[in-house]
Amino acid sequence: MAMQRAGVRSSSVRWVGYDLDAHVLEVGFVTGGVYRYPGVPPEEALALLEADSIGRHLNTVIRPRHVGHPVRRAG
Repeated sequence: MAMQRAGVRSSSVRWVGYDLDAHVLEVGFVTGGVYRYPGVPPEEALALLEADSIGRHLNTVIRPRHVGHPVRRAG
């Protein structure tokens, strides 16, 4: 997996990663948790990075469409 990660300005999300070949979004939270969301098209990943509120966009657009799988639980 060739995950490209970028730090973001958010009160809940620390960084966002995306694997363009596999269409997998990975989100690292400030709590320490990391989740992967398979099947996310590139335009949705880009829209997340460009959103005014990354946390709100994740909760209202990404999560309703894609099941997140924990890589590391918070704590």
